Amino acid sequence: MSFNAEKYYSLKNSIPAEVKIIPVSKTKPVEDILQAYDLGIRDFGENYVQELLMKQEALPKDIHWHFIGHLQSNKVKFVVPFVYMIHGVDSKKLLIEINKQGEKFNRKIKCLLQIHIAKEETKFGMNELELREAISLLPDLPFIEACGFMGMASFENNDEWIKNEFLYLNSLFVKEKDENRPGFKPEILSMGMSGDYPIAIECGSNMIRVGSMLFGERNYH
Repeated sequence: MSFNAEKYYSLKNSIPAEVKIIPVSKTKPVEDILQAYDLGIRDFGENYVQELLMKQEALPKDIHWHFIGHLQSNKVKFVVPFVYMIHGVDSKKLLIEINKQGEKFNRKIKCLLQIHIAKEETKFGMNELELREAISLLPDLPFIEACGFMGMASFENNDEWIKNEFLYLNSLFVKEKDENRPGFKPEILSMGMSGDYPIAIECGSNMIRVGSMLFGERNYH
């Protein structure tokens, strides 16, 4: 399946206007992304550095690339020259490396701080203590534009469970907005994917990452 324009417009019309959709194009060919691009879509999410580099090279330069996967510190230098936003900043170490590479390329990088809200230990993200430590560094990291939080809920059929995880992240977001800390102006709360975005939006999300719903099932071969 290529990009499903009908589903995209149906989704766009069914959610609040302030919620931004990031179509997730990982494992999908350049041709599928071009179909979406021709509809005027400019934001795309990718999970893997190698794949992102190939697509960035092949596709129009006005695309806003969102790196939404787990980014290793040693790969930051490859994406910093062009990436629009890094969604999964899950440690102080990564934050410091992004700032260092941002300085090298003289680019201020938009970042979301990833919070661990799921019950699965395999999911990445900071706990509250690590989050506070990361936020305290921000005034000294001039090449970071920390603009909000990102979180992934448990892979769980229990809607109530998922809702509680999203509400917890929203409570942290609201608290930080009220704190008015130097170097941190949280505007984006990125939570919700193809399977749970309605719950995420109900819990305050203003950015959703939607892949299989728009591009079809992924091909990992």
